[in-house]
Amino acid sequence: MVKIRPFAAVRPPKQYVEEVAARPYDVLNSVEAKAEAGEKSLLHITKPEIDFDPIIDEHSQPAYDKAVENFKAWQQKGWLVQDEKPCYYVYAQTMDGRTQYGLVMCAHTDDYASGAIKKHELTRKDKEDDRMIHVRIQNANIEPVFFAYPDNAEVNAIVERYIAGEPEYDFVAEDGFGHHFWVIDSEEDIARITEIFAGIPAFYVADGHHRTAAAARVGAELRGQNPSHTGEEEYNYFMTVAFPDSQLKIIDYNRVVKDLNGLTPEQLLEALSADFEVREEGCEIYKPCRLHEFSMYLSGKWYSLVAKEGRYDDNDPIGVLDVTILSNLVLDKILGITDLRTSKRIDFVGGIRGLGELSRRVDSGEMAVAFALYPVSMKQLIDIADSGNIMPPKTTWFEPKLRSGLAIHKLA
Repeated sequence: MVKIRPFAAVRPPKQYVEEVAARPYDVLNSVEAKAEAGEKSLLHITKPEIDFDPIIDEHSQPAYDKAVENFKAWQQKGWLVQDEKPCYYVYAQTMDGRTQYGLVMCAHTDDYASGAIKKHELTRKDKEDDRMIHVRIQNANIEPVFFAYPDNAEVNAIVERYIAGEPEYDFVAEDGFGHHFWVIDSEEDIARITEIFAGIPAFYVADGHHRTAAAARVGAELRGQNPSHTGEEEYNYFMTVAFPDSQLKIIDYNRVVKDLNGLTPEQLLEALSADFEVREEGCEIYKPCRLHEFSMYLSGKWYSLVAKEGRYDDNDPIGVLDVTILSNLVLDKILGITDLRTSKRIDFVGGIRGLGELSRRVDSGEMAVAFALYPVSMKQLIDIADSGNIMPPKTTWFEPKLRSGLAIHKLA
């Protein structure tokens, strides 16, 4: 079971929210962030290297110092203000006519240690260390992590009551995604939400594995420094937006490869035919429409690849994944790419960019071949997390991303 609690968010007054709110730190490089950041943008806090000319190393001490300076300045200028009492918050996102409703809350670091917060990806220590520094220097969770939880009818009913009222924030960002935010400040509703989640068996990390791991490590660090530790201190908690699993949609996460491992296009097609039914689809974009079907772009043409029977195991939570099939039967077996985490011959393209991005990168000569995959389902993600397994790298892409700056959680 999971333990949650409300918190007094540090957040923008509504007249500033569109200027403060920003895309997450990890979806923009420094040059893109500098171009995108207005005067009040949270990017000055999450990517402070952009305040230097020329841009400096984001991992340097001057960048970290600037992050602290800017967070204090935003509060002094009234661009970020802390709520007077702990609350829960509803954060809804609209994309392509579909809206998902999450609860902004604090989760307990003990649940990460115990496995009640379940992950499906490995983390890298260097990335954890970087996120730890940001939490430590600010003594705050500046950006939330993205969790899923098993659908609960009573939670949905409480959320529905609040969204029937006027939102605190309601805007469409430059990417066309809608963001809507309500404050749950009723003591009765707050107590009931806390009680309901005490009976929910697990959270599933959807996006933010490194931030989750970093928050847990900072919590452990601070408790080790506090001889009077009780487990209820604010540093034991970290900020998340948790969505019912039924409302979430994972989109495709595709692959582009720089070379054909010494093969000609004709030899690649012949090699693929051993494990796939290969069919030419022409010059128009072809999108996979079912599990175990892939599309490939090669030499100006799209192909359908359907994995043959016996080449996968639908009873194995890892073996059923199309990323596993592609990695084993194509990337490793034919193209000689054995480690997706370290190989410089492969790149990954989120489905939000569309399949046209795959053909563009091949047609430009940058890449030799592209593969599009059918998206992983939430059931597959949950099955893997429940079994204690880890998905292959770059398997899930959640969209829309959480907007940063709508709420910040101070650890003290």
